[in-house]
Amino acid sequence: MTDPIDLDGPRFGPAPGQATALVVLLHGLGADGNDLISLAPYFARAVPGAAFVAPHAPEPCDMAPFGRQWFSLGNRDPAEILNGVRAAAARLDGFLDMELARFGLDDARLALVGFSQGTMMALHVAPRRARPCAAVIGYSGMLIGPDLLAGEMRGRPPVLLVHGEADEIVGFPAMAAAAAALAAVGLEVEAHARPGLGHGIDEEGIHLGMAMLSARLGAPMEHS
Repeated sequence: MTDPIDLDGPRFGPAPGQATALVVLLHGLGADGNDLISLAPYFARAVPGAAFVAPHAPEPCDMAPFGRQWFSLGNRDPAEILNGVRAAAARLDGFLDMELARFGLDDARLALVGFSQGTMMALHVAPRRARPCAAVIGYSGMLIGPDLLAGEMRGRPPVLLVHGEADEIVGFPAMAAAAAALAAVGLEVEAHARPGLGHGIDEEGIHLGMAMLSARLGAPMEHS
């Protein structure tokens, strides 16, 4: 296993001691942290004092000759996937704790932004942390083990879900299923369908994320 201290990736924004918030960007299967750090300049307009980090997932992707994975999808058995999510969650939790300590912040100033497999990680980790983070933003993902959440959750962070109606990788119905399961255990959930969009993030999705970060981390939106 990779120790959480070994997780790292590209960064954007203020240095420790200067940041007022921390936004952690969690990439999808077969990508790495460089894939999502490109969102940071846009999101920084909504939270100008935020530091951004996009850690590379701990494992090499076992379904492609490049990229990283949070957990394997080589075996689609739900129990195997859940085991993979839990193993990766332990690493990610440790990383979040160290990053918050590095910046002198707590979970109330933390937002998790995920794409695809990164969304699966964010939706698993955030409600199980001892203190709720400020926001979870999940693009094109799903909730793993929804029936376990009620018994394992420790906090209720607000969640924004955005999903393309034409998603060919993680089917569009996954958003409604996740939203229903999260709402059933008391989380505040906002879900947005993107007509015609496949497995990706469009301009409207970015603006929705910016609005969520602005609202939850207390910074005024900047208008271009």
